[in-house]
Amino acid sequence: MRPTRVLLAPLLALASLSALAEEAAAQNFFEELFGIGRAARPPVPPRGVPNAPPAQPGAVPPGAPGVPGAPVDPNAEAQKPAAPAPTRPVVLKAPADDNVVGQDLLLNGLNGTLKMERAGANMTARLTLPGTKVSQPTESCSVPLSGGQPVTLTSAGKPEGVARFEAAAAECPLRFEVLEGSVLVTPLGGNPVCTFSAADCATTPAGLWGPGAAGLIPRSAEFDTGRGVADKAVRENYKVMTQRARREDVRPIVTEQAAFSSDREQVCRTYAREGSHGFCHLRFSEARALALAARLGANSAAPTAAVAPRPRRKPVVDGMNPDAGGAPQSVAE
Repeated sequence: MRPTRVLLAPLLALASLSALAEEAAAQNFFEELFGIGRAARPPVPPRGVPNAPPAQPGAVPPGAPGVPGAPVDPNAEAQKPAAPAPTRPVVLKAPADDNVVGQDLLLNGLNGTLKMERAGANMTARLTLPGTKVSQPTESCSVPLSGGQPVTLTSAGKPEGVARFEAAAAECPLRFEVLEGSVLVTPLGGNPVCTFSAADCATTPAGLWGPGAAGLIPRSAEFDTGRGVADKAVRENYKVMTQRARREDVRPIVTEQAAFSSDREQVCRTYAREGSHGFCHLRFSEARALALAARLGANSAAPTAAVAPRPRRKPVVDGMNPDAGGAPQSVAE
């Protein structure tokens, strides 16, 4: 009987432990189910990591600048915002006074003719003005100014940054502003229409006189690059004007800048194939940038920005690997 008693004692102990384990597991299950177990207890921080004391009001963190004895951050000066540099007008390269001499220019690149020529120290212009018949507005007409003879122009200096000439005594008084490869024409009187009763023709010579679209489209990339430079110059010069102006004078400047885009669109919307080359938009933006620089007292003889086409690269010689060390380098023209 003794061996039996010896075997029963361990079995009874194992049974008791198993019952206790099952009871504890059931208790843990119901505690977790009803949120009263370990999930409801706050987590215990790991040993060796002290809890940070709460920050006192008005306390300065260690190492902050301005605290005596605090370590100096070597990158603190580099992180400070740089002081704004003094602004100055952006001046584009002004077109030469006679860069259009001898060229046949068209109103909006479409019709009419304008040819400026040198006559000693004077500048002359031959114009044929396009228009519509007074009696039949649906029919076109043209009138040679001064009977086709050269009209002597009077120099008016460069009040807007570009050479200005005037024909005040002509049958149709006009102003000529010489841009790069083009001329911006505006009437001197208040009426934009010049009517020639003898020819039964009403003409509107105002606008940009320049080359035809066929010669401009291949240069569209060049004009696009130049327009980015010119538009930036316009924005920067308006910014300088607002910084220099008195508070009561800022509003008219802002209004003028807001009207710039609509003025340009009004002038260039009828230029031939303007959407394909952007020539008129470029020249109008350049003229406005130069005019603003002149109003700011900048010297157009020392440009701070120039409009130049993007450099083209010579093609690599056939048969050569451009990635190889001995391949010829492309050189910008």
